[in-house]
Amino acid sequence: MKKHQPWVPPLDHIPSSLTPIVMMQKKHYGDVLHPTRWWGRMPRLFWLVALFVGWLERKQARLSPELRALLMTRVSQQCHCAFCIDANTLRLAQRCNALEKVQAVANWQDSTLFSDAERAALAYADGMTATPPVISEDQKATLKRFYADDAICEMTALVAFQNLSARFNAALDIPSQGLCDTQGKPHA
Repeated sequence: MKKHQPWVPPLDHIPSSLTPIVMMQKKHYGDVLHPTRWWGRMPRLFWLVALFVGWLERKQARLSPELRALLMTRVSQQCHCAFCIDANTLRLAQRCNALEKVQAVANWQDSTLFSDAERAALAYADGMTATPPVISEDQKATLKRFYADDAICEMTALVAFQNLSARFNAALDIPSQGLCDTQGKPHA
């Protein structure tokens, strides 16, 4: 991967209002996550984003942890977000315990490792991530065979959130953190 300087520099000092987030990141990952150094320019907005992703990742979520990580990884790949691919591949590797599946996400259409329900969700994520979004009637019908309306709405929020995050990071050239190698093997 090429080394380059982001065109908007990261903050050297993160606002004290973000101390709880910084402490949690250091405890979990051993360091402050790169995007925090950019989102830190807007602490209130960053707190709202953190609360939003926290709600999506709650224990009572309508989508399984593995499916959430799978969709977030796929959107990260589609948006070419180096940091998001790194972080979400780590999350997927931790949640699915199947390295072959983690490695197959980029070519999910050609893999037999994904269930029909996962394939429907991945197709939906790809369609939502396209600009403009393209969701066919066939995709909608297939998705409804596997997921209730509430789960589809939550899936839509998750994919939309990951698009926000990945597009923010990719546009600002926020680099990978080195949490997971390109083969899906965790470093953190």
